[in-house]
Amino acid sequence: MPPVLPIDIESVKGFMDPDEGAALHDMALSVAECGPVMEIGSYCGKSTVYLGSACKARNALLFALDHHRGSEENQPGWEHHDTDLWDHDANAMDTMPFFRDTIRRAGLEDTVVALVTKSRLAARHWNIPLSMLFIDGGHALEMAMIDYRGFSPHVMQGGILAIHDIFADPKDGGQAPYEIYRLALASGLYEELAMVKSLGLLRRVLV
Repeated sequence: MPPVLPIDIESVKGFMDPDEGAALHDMALSVAECGPVMEIGSYCGKSTVYLGSACKARNALLFALDHHRGSEENQPGWEHHDTDLWDHDANAMDTMPFFRDTIRRAGLEDTVVALVTKSRLAARHWNIPLSMLFIDGGHALEMAMIDYRGFSPHVMQGGILAIHDIFADPKDGGQAPYEIYRLALASGLYEELAMVKSLGLLRRVLV
């Protein structure tokens, strides 16, 4: 059954499939009482609404990490470029105003903590255990590895690691999310829970 969300999710720009979003919501509901949740890659806030509404129900915080300048595929000339998101003064993408509007409309301003920076900078001094980590940032291998290596060690035992846009076949999409998914499994620290379309869900094992 799809979650009841505080706004019309289709009014939010983004690429999150409803079934994948519902799975994120359910996973966050199941663990958020144990600690905060983090998403890497907020864009205009579609996944943030799914995760944030679950965190709000559990009186938990969601850290939403994004530099808001867009991933490679969002830049001019690429497949997912949206001219509405182009800041002519900065000569760069700027999704932050759209993200803030989404969070305001969804009533999540006291639940979502926006971290407007690059993942590698935020990871330098991060030491807060996470009940759930959702990785959906840059899809180049270097960027995906920075996200995974910087924040997956902070997922608490029994916590959830979710990775978006996993495609085993290169014909279906980029391989970076699939590579960090395989790396997580090979580490022995995570067990596979489910694959919901392109969303991989893992649980950190208890030791």
